[in-house]
Amino acid sequence: MTAADGDVMAPATIHAGAVWVDGAGVLVRGPSGCGKSSLLLALILADRQANRLIADDRVHVAAEAGRLRARAPERLAGLLEIRGQGIVAVPHFDAAVIDLVVDLEPMERCPRLPEPADMRAEIAGITLRRLALPVGQSDGWIRVRAALAFRAAIV
Repeated sequence: MTAADGDVMAPATIHAGAVWVDGAGVLVRGPSGCGKSSLLLALILADRQANRLIADDRVHVAAEAGRLRARAPERLAGLLEIRGQGIVAVPHFDAAVIDLVVDLEPMERCPRLPEPADMRAEIAGITLRRLALPVGQSDGWIRVRAALAFRAAIV
């Protein structure tokens, strides 16, 4: 089976986090300790009434009908690590379709004006919009919301 056929592909588990923010699914990737959970927390707190955790630390992803669906492993559902506070329960969704991939990268790997190829990621055969954010960027949550609200112009 392939995603192109509209069938469901077997899920894979990746080291990442995912959140529902501003009506869209966002997958956050990056090395251990780079701030993925902090970015998820900031996005959730940006609108506590609407935004929800999908998964923290580990995410099951699968191609379904040409879209990428993310869910938390059952034992981690609704749990978010807040460094210095521990693991807390937060409002969550069981699963969501991913609309944007955010990669936390070293500053030198985040071009100021990215090429079109830099703004795409492929996961499980699905091509998605991508945003590269510098590790430790304090306004990362605003940049994610801007990427969801405004599409970059190709000039």
